[in-house]
Amino acid sequence: MKIQGKMFIWLAVFILAMAIIYGVWSKEPAGTTALFLAFGLSIMIGYYLAFTARRVDAGAQDNKEADVADDAGEVGFFSPHSWQPLALGIGGALAFMGVVFGWWLLYFSAPIILIGLWGWVFEYYRGESRTQ
Repeated sequence: MKIQGKMFIWLAVFILAMAIIYGVWSKEPAGTTALFLAFGLSIMIGYYLAFTARRVDAGAQDNKEADVADDAGEVGFFSPHSWQPLALGIGGALAFMGVVFGWWLLYFSAPIILIGLWGWVFEYYRGESRTQ
């Protein structure tokens, strides 16, 4: 994780330099603001990765003599049969369509988003997948 943190921090430095140059030369507020926001996002991600790299063991990507097979192993647990992301996707699509067609559409999308979010959070607390 050290190398990823350094990459994002150097990317943030580059974006900051470009934002300053762009802002001075163009005097255009929208692009300058977007570049400064991109700088902020890059520095946050870089700081998080650099800060977290001190707490965890060195990964295979930090070893210059590592092979691809050294990074193999369990990645994590992913829900194999969840329908909740579909509900969140439909609710999110309706919410964004509400911005285009009218804010009244948010009255229909908000319950779908809340039901999908509630179901996703508490998916493994009920039914045959109950773990608690």
